[in-house]
Formats: sequence, C-alpha cells, structure tokens
Amino acid sequence: MVRTYAPVGQTPILSAPKSYAHLSVISGVSETGKLYVQQQACAYRGPTIVGFLEHLQRHIAGGILVLWDGARIHRSKPVKEFLSQEACRIHLERLPAYAPELNPDEGIWSYLKQVELRNLVCHTLDELRYELRLAIARLRHKASVLRGVIAQTGL
Repeated sequence: MVRTYAPVGQTPILSAPKSYAHLSVISGVSETGKLYVQQQACAYRGPTIVGFLEHLQRHIAGGILVLWDGARIHRSKPVKEFLSQEACRIHLERLPAYAPELNPDEGIWSYLKQVELRNLVCHTLDELRYELRLAIARLRHKASVLRGVIAQTGL
C-alpha cells in the first residue's frame, strides 16, 4: 500500500492501461553502497543471469561475494557452469529460505517502490523504463540509504 493524495473526501484512483508488456530488472548492492542494475524487456533466464554476473566482474575488482536467495534461476545450469570456470572470481552464498530481511537488495527495491516511484502510473513501457532509470540515478546519490539497507540486514 502506498500513500496517495486527493482532495478531502475523495478516494484517489490511479489507473493505467492493461498490458502484458513487462520490464525485468536485476540488481545488487556492494558493501560500500554501490548499486549495480540491469534491465531488459524479457524475463531473466540462466544466460542473462550469467551476463549480470559478468557485468559485476567487469566493474568490481578482486573477489566478489554474492548473497542471493534460492530462486530456481540462480541454480540453473548456465549459472553453475559459469561459476565453475577458473576465471570466475565470484563466490556464492545462499540466503536462508524465506528471509528477505537478510537481503539488502530487498531493501533497495522497497525504497524504490515506496519512495522514489510511489504514486507513479506509467502508460507505456518506455515511460516506465525512463522513470525507473531516473529513480535509480536519484538513489545512487543517496549513499546513506544504500549503506542503511546493508546495515539493516545485520551483515
């Protein structure tokens, strides 16, 4: 539930056209508070998860510890093959089942949805992409929020 605004006594109504188009987004946050995000128009599958892991390797020096949930896509064959390569600097740790409070990325998305994108109604997928890009750019400048979602997990 988000906070909406309307004149006193009038129920606010947010409407958007129905569409099967969607936007898939994957993200991660480093312990220093740097946010990494990729988006695409189709659902993420094993090879595209590998693409994100490669993106992390290109932008982060040294070893990388990735904490993620037990989603089936994270255990796919392409991901396992990528992680078994010698050149891979990524080590995975799986979060306990049903423990979103331990996942800093959940805090990132909660903040984006409840603060940066609240009351937003996009009429096209391009408009959503644009608004999400702006929201992520604003969030990247809020180091205290990024460090806060990490601190909130107790990690």
